[in-house]
Amino acid sequence: MNAVTRWHTRTQQELHRPLAEAVGAKTAKAFSVLHIDTVGEALGHLPRRYLTGTETTDLSHLVVDTEVALVADVVGVDVYTNKTVTGRERRPRQRLEVMLSDGTARLPVTFFGKPHVVAYWQRIFSAHTHGIFVGKVGEFRGNPQLVHPDFVMIDRNGKVVAGREEGKVMAAQVQRHGLLGLYPQTSKLRTWEIASVESMLLDSTPELEDTLPEWLRHEADLPSLWEAYHAIHHPHSVEEAGRGAERLVWEEAIATQVTMAVRRRSVDRHDAPVCSRREDGLLAAFEDRLPFIPTSGQQEVSKTIDADLSSDRPMHRLLQGEVGSGKTFVALRAMLQVVDAGHQAVLLAPTEVLAQQHYRTITSMLGELANGGGLDAPEISTGVTLLTGSMNAAGTRAALADIASGAAGIIVGTHALLSGRVIYNDIGLVVVDEQHRFGVEQRSVLATGDGARPHELVLTATPIPRTVAMTVFGDLEVSSLRELPTGRADIQTTVVDLPVHGPWLTRAWQRIREECDAGHQVFVVCPRISSDDADDVEGGRPPTAAVEELAPQLATGSLAGLRVEALHSRLDPSEKDLVMDRFIRGESQVLISTTVIEVGVDVPNATMMVIMDADRFGVSQLHQLRGRIGRGNLPGLCLLVTTAPPGSAARERLDAVASSRNGFELAELDLAQRHEGNVLGSSQSGYSSPLRLLRVLDHAEIVTASKDLAERWVSETPDDPRLLDIVTATEMLAEGDLMEQG
Repeated sequence: MNAVTRWHTRTQQELHRPLAEAVGAKTAKAFSVLHIDTVGEALGHLPRRYLTGTETTDLSHLVVDTEVALVADVVGVDVYTNKTVTGRERRPRQRLEVMLSDGTARLPVTFFGKPHVVAYWQRIFSAHTHGIFVGKVGEFRGNPQLVHPDFVMIDRNGKVVAGREEGKVMAAQVQRHGLLGLYPQTSKLRTWEIASVESMLLDSTPELEDTLPEWLRHEADLPSLWEAYHAIHHPHSVEEAGRGAERLVWEEAIATQVTMAVRRRSVDRHDAPVCSRREDGLLAAFEDRLPFIPTSGQQEVSKTIDADLSSDRPMHRLLQGEVGSGKTFVALRAMLQVVDAGHQAVLLAPTEVLAQQHYRTITSMLGELANGGGLDAPEISTGVTLLTGSMNAAGTRAALADIASGAAGIIVGTHALLSGRVIYNDIGLVVVDEQHRFGVEQRSVLATGDGARPHELVLTATPIPRTVAMTVFGDLEVSSLRELPTGRADIQTTVVDLPVHGPWLTRAWQRIREECDAGHQVFVVCPRISSDDADDVEGGRPPTAAVEELAPQLATGSLAGLRVEALHSRLDPSEKDLVMDRFIRGESQVLISTTVIEVGVDVPNATMMVIMDADRFGVSQLHQLRGRIGRGNLPGLCLLVTTAPPGSAARERLDAVASSRNGFELAELDLAQRHEGNVLGSSQSGYSSPLRLLRVLDHAEIVTASKDLAERWVSETPDDPRLLDIVTATEMLAEGDLMEQG
């Protein structure tokens, strides 16, 4: 959060006040582990569930090493004494064994302490038989147990009658409101401590002006923000708590849609260069030389983009398309139209591998038309320049000079294009590949200084469900390429279940050798670079495959004699370039890699891919990886190697990918399984969403309704200071999320 931000309303000033100012540095530090740093974020920390104190928990499904909050009956109390030596003195220590029951299953609870403390606890449990217990499930002799849980004892009407000292807040909450909220917690910040802080914040924070106008709350039937906070943290019923939580979901939906509406209005207020099509220009020359007929989808989208570029209003369009659907062709066509109008076109790529691939693809597609300024260049041609962070000094100087002079009509590069040292001649179009890797403020660096805005075309190879597009790309018009160019070969995808089909892996290595002997190339993808990397072993599973271990193992074993190379992000940039170039030119046969080859790598001769521990990847990521093969007219084979058991969620993902090549269908499945935690923002790389509560799949109706209300608010009262605060907060959150991930 930017410390110098000046909020326009007292409400935002209070909500963005550092939590340390309200609760002290020590407590605030404990909350920071939960990514809670402000008063507003603390008040927006919702209980994961509520207990009424009158129900009974099923004790038969407890999982060891998980935090639980349960309601159960006490059916047995026993005390045991043992001696412990402290210095020269033998002091008696006692163990209290309390047996809990849900009427069928039982759970032992153990307390250790001095005799007078244990005697006190014994009286409590002997006199009262019903309670709430909060703690971590441990294990003793193969059976689950609780050790020193926090607890309160209650009567059948939900009235608190006794409890541990640490359970006072729980007791007060049940006593005062009838419900106990159980918050997501940490080992150093327990649920009752969180509840205590929430109560303190509610008592000490004055009721301020609402963040939403009254008419909007009325139309959406929403309580005020302060009513919502009280309903969440001090509810009298589960229904009341749910209504409060729904208000916060609406808060995020409205904030997102307001931000998109403001962006759209901002774009509409700017001029853009008019780039009408020339019948005798570079674009026409390029189309005359095409060795193929564009698909109907490519032609339709290109016609739409033609119209956008011919307008004096900035184009702001998202082009989503299947792997191999020809997005680069459509983008290049748009860039040539802009160059014909006397402007520059910039293509931003998130990685050097992808930037170099785009550069090679564009120069290959243009042929001699990309030799602008050269002695043998045709009369109609342009320069194409690449700029990345790893280029040597001489190459960087030459690229910067071509960009500044205008000799480079098409500029391809990475984040290096956003640095202050790059001086552009006249930008007319910015093409952004995988927009989630670039923040709003980063992209604005490419805006011209005279108030005009270049046109913007965003590409994504991951099809986006409608509700996600409305939430994240709501400031963009959306076009889709659904059909693949003719001539693309089929890809057979098979799940290799190691526990069942162990010999299949040996056969996979043999098949790789057969593909290479036939003159083809193969990818092998691993989830890790090295065995030293942290691994989330689940249920005793073996560590996942790592590039640095598997590559030499295969090169000297099953694939001995083949030209095997390794590629991952820790290699020196120049070494990565050399490895990738050798594979593209066919000098190496097998590339063992991490997901750095996920997008942009185009090797038509690659016919096979083996994805190790495929269950560690998401649906969309698997679809992207698979898209690296079958890009020519040769059939492809993709093997998804896994130890995930049949029937598990991970195995269902793999079976879905194996059964479909439709990226739009798989995107919907991906959203359903992972929500937008890995779909929004930088999500496609596995990062978490900046949205805390809004789930576009579960809240599709709220997303749709909030868009209309946000448009009305921005249109009718554009000077409302609350609007500016909402946009500021939303974009700061998004930019902060990107910076953390960077």
